[in-house]
Amino acid sequence: MLSREDFIFTIGYDGPAAVVDREAKRRYGSLSTRELAEKGLFRAACSSALYSRDPGELEILVEVYNRIAGTSLTVSSNLERLFGVFRVEVKRAIVL
Repeated sequence: MLSREDFIFTIGYDGPAAVVDREAKRRYGSLSTRELAEKGLFRAACSSALYSRDPGELEILVEVYNRIAGTSLTVSSNLERLFGVFRVEVKRAIVL
């Protein structure tokens, strides 16, 4: 299974491996879901929330997104589709 940081900063897939953004991982990998969202890194924040499997993390994402974007999303919105994040079971990462 991928590490949290690799999952959060996956930018695509090359066969059975996740392709990871090295610079973003280095710069933002230690931030929490809330901190990522507050910085406007909503895709990374969504990935962080999904990785945690904690519904409270998705609530944090929605709260920050709605405040910044002026929208009224809910946790039941299709956040994975909105932010282009999907869980894919891969065991290897290519860090670029």
